[in-house]
Amino acid sequence: MKCYLDNGATTKVDQEVVKAMLPYMEETYGNASSLHKFGQDAKATLEESRETIAKAIKAQPEEIIFTSGGTESDNLALKGIAFANKDKGRHIITTKIEHHAVTKTCKFLENDGFKVTYLDVDKEGFIDLDQLKKAITKETILVSVIHANNEVGTIQDIEKIGKICKDHNIYFHTDAVQSFTKTIIDVEKQNITLASLSAHKIHGPKGIGALYIKKGTKIKKIMDGGSQENKLRAGTENIPGIVGFAKAVEIANQENFKNMQMLRDYFIEKVEKEIPETNLNGSKKQRLCNNINITFKYIEGEALLIKLDDKGIAVSTGSACSSKELRPSHVLIAMGIPPSVAHGSIRFTLSKYTTKEELDYTINYLKEAVKELRDMSPLWRK
Repeated sequence: MKCYLDNGATTKVDQEVVKAMLPYMEETYGNASSLHKFGQDAKATLEESRETIAKAIKAQPEEIIFTSGGTESDNLALKGIAFANKDKGRHIITTKIEHHAVTKTCKFLENDGFKVTYLDVDKEGFIDLDQLKKAITKETILVSVIHANNEVGTIQDIEKIGKICKDHNIYFHTDAVQSFTKTIIDVEKQNITLASLSAHKIHGPKGIGALYIKKGTKIKKIMDGGSQENKLRAGTENIPGIVGFAKAVEIANQENFKNMQMLRDYFIEKVEKEIPETNLNGSKKQRLCNNINITFKYIEGEALLIKLDDKGIAVSTGSACSSKELRPSHVLIAMGIPPSVAHGSIRFTLSKYTTKEELDYTINYLKEAVKELRDMSPLWRK
């Protein structure tokens, strides 16, 4: 049996998505900037897709800018706001548990003269709203807080964060790559100025994403070229990818999310009951429906990953962007977990295709692999 439990890294493309994309590779393949019928047909499809994605977050179609994915969206949001508003101030607030697309962009901006405050999180991964309020100064131009953490699945209260930003007349960006379609996003109600989205986490194609930018936001482009995407993102639009993204959003189903949550809780309960010295990382209640991050004490997560992979079970030791690094997760460290313990953490992420049979198969070999590795560990007290 093969069990793909790394859906936080990427997902299988839905067959309906593939079917929707094919005509825009073989038939309606024009450039959306071209004036002939091939181009105008592509343009019409582009705008229909934009409307579908905007509707999903209660935005206006013209507020959606298509990008190559979450990383580009995060870069455009942070750099675009910073460079366009540096006359007002050079202070940005973010958290210690952001995706690397945000943290590394913040480091880039620090090297360019901006000041960045990194908010702490508690043991479940939540920020302290009072600390956020205290961090705001007259120089603050942007707050960026991830909606649902990509490693531990903790969901922040972005409505309260957005209200604080609105009250202080500060732009609010949220990386919603993991949470999009799995949780409610209402950009008006939650006072969101910018939101990063991506297709390949929701059974859409890789290489396509979007950035919601509230109308009236002062933002600067970070790429030069053509005038596509409201002159904010140069380059020929990826029409097949955009169509696939819209189809993935269109077919997202709440029943699937409820089933994932049920399977998530089943897996957590079985692991906690049948494997000693384990700990669930992140919030148990305010958690993504498909995320399970567990620390297995006294072993190395990489060794466990390899043993599971040998049995056809795909998991992760953290975010895909940092999976080749030997350092412990910056998210777990920020949550107060010692490095020696954090190294033993594994992320299991489910999809609508995940079955109970696959989870039982995984738990069976997980128990075996953990026992084998602990028997070799000098730290394990038998």
